[in-house]
Amino acid sequence: MGIVKIDERLHEEARRASAVMCRSINSQAEFWMKIGMLAEASPTLSFNEIVARERTAHAA
Repeated sequence: MGIVKIDERLHEEARRASAVMCRSINSQAEFWMKIGMLAEASPTLSFNEIVARERTAHAA
């Protein structure tokens, strides 16, 4: 595991989102990174399609 330095405002947003989504701050940041990577790799997919693919990948 490595350390990634991010802007304090982004860290605060991750902290708030992690509380709402019942994730750790690290898990929230990891989720956002995965979704972002999938969005860049497949720009024609909607957010819901990306999340569905991510969930399917974890279920397999």
